[in-house]
Amino acid sequence: MSGPLEGVRILDLTQVQAGPSSTQLLAFLGADVIKIEEPGKGDRTRVEMAHRKDMDSFYYLVFNANKRSLCLNLKKPEGVEIFHRLASISDAVVENYGPGRMESFGLGQESLRKRHPHLVFASIKGFGSYGPYAGYKSYENVAQAMGGAMSTNGYPDRPPTWVSPGVGDSGTGLHCAIGLLAALRQRDKTGVGAYVEVAMQDAIVNLMRVRMVETLPAGNPVKRTGNRVWGGPSLVYPCAPGGPDDYVTITIAGDAWDSILAVVGRADLIGDERYATSEARSQRLNDVETLISTWTATRTKREVMATMAELGIPCGAVQDTTELLSDPHLRAREMVIDLNDPKRGTYQVLGCPIKVSTHKVAVTPPPLLGEDTEQVLSTLLGFTSEQVQRLGTNGVV
Repeated sequence: MSGPLEGVRILDLTQVQAGPSSTQLLAFLGADVIKIEEPGKGDRTRVEMAHRKDMDSFYYLVFNANKRSLCLNLKKPEGVEIFHRLASISDAVVENYGPGRMESFGLGQESLRKRHPHLVFASIKGFGSYGPYAGYKSYENVAQAMGGAMSTNGYPDRPPTWVSPGVGDSGTGLHCAIGLLAALRQRDKTGVGAYVEVAMQDAIVNLMRVRMVETLPAGNPVKRTGNRVWGGPSLVYPCAPGGPDDYVTITIAGDAWDSILAVVGRADLIGDERYATSEARSQRLNDVETLISTWTATRTKREVMATMAELGIPCGAVQDTTELLSDPHLRAREMVIDLNDPKRGTYQVLGCPIKVSTHKVAVTPPPLLGEDTEQVLSTLLGFTSEQVQRLGTNGVV
């Protein structure tokens, strides 16, 4: 069956990670996402971290599958007018330019929506369009710092630490996609589009809710505790043969403690009041961690995970990034897939994390710069090949 967003057309004016991660999800779900790029340059991630000068980087590839690329110079009046013609037959515009950039093109949300009242305009900014920090720029590390993620991550005797997943960029992209879909739902009922704004700081704060429960009652800041969370023992334990990622994470909850004692060969401690409750164990964290790690260190992380899983104890091997690409479960769920294009050959990419029963996502390679320019202009706006060629000669496309 067709994708749930079939018939939805989105003009994608985003770069790098926050915006492209949002529009890629919408493309996976069936939307026609047209990535608007500056002629001759395009999304800067095409060249950032590229391992070959003649190919787009994987930094670009992982955020731009299932899209079309249209080169359009918005610094030229003719380019702006073409954009307006596309906007008239599209459902949404998404942008993550710096403050004031869209206005410099004459395409700010107020003027664009005034001319196209049906349009949903979604904007991603570091700190939003209002508030004391509205004019400040932001990147992943800035969002994590200002949103509270850094202050709670790491060890108490060391500096705050950033978290590796893109919670600032991709986390904001997720929030933007949700907001855009809600606005489209409303537009379908009222006929009038809306302005959707997501700030990176806001998105991080929202993701921090679970840690804020420690601050809200008494107003005290959350302290960094490393791998010990909420007064419990470490979540991470070493395994054989002792490599940098030979670890497992184990959650001790409910009646799991007695089962763990039996597994690690210390059934004699079952019922011992010194360890019988989470409160008692919190007073003997070092002892608890030694009991577990003495056993895990003699087995591989896969063996530990399998043993714990059979007993219903939440446990997972710490996988490095190469292990993710060969993980049989991720392969089965098509989160790791193979793509092929004539220039690059076969390569691995990440798939769609959202599974909809009526729609099987067919991931297509991200477009080359301007790959779909003529197709978009001819099929959607009726331009002839000669007209497209003239636009190219004049630097419009």
